Amino acid sequence: MNGKIIRKNPETMPSPVGNYTQITRVPKNAELIVTSGQVGVDKNGTIPKDFNEQVKNTFINIKRLLETEEISSDNIIKVNIWATESIDWDFLYAEWDTLFQTEYPAMTIGYISELGLPDIKIEIEIWAAEI
Repeated sequence: MNGKIIRKNPETMPSPVGNYTQITRVPKNAELIVTSGQVGVDKNGTIPKDFNEQVKNTFINIKRLLETEEISSDNIIKVNIWATESIDWDFLYAEWDTLFQTEYPAMTIGYISELGLPDIKIEIEIWAAEI
């Protein structure tokens, strides 16, 4: 392996059903950065009632985390998303594409009955690697 993160969708696999990559390979000796799940709380500590506002705030919080670690979305290798209600994919993918453009990480999505606080409707955890 050549010392960079490699993303691929093998021809032997069905195409992804969304904006993600089937396989993400991380080179040896990369530093792993794992975040706690990011939620839709705004900078004032308020959790909006609207699901899409929470999505928007969650992506803002992820971008802030990346900035604090001085890494970019290119370093993100895996994303786990948990939601308590149906995701508006057009809205989420608009936020997703501003973060990733076309270099998508591996992704898992799960719908669950509740998250850590009753008002939280979405939580996104990121795994990143710095080479």
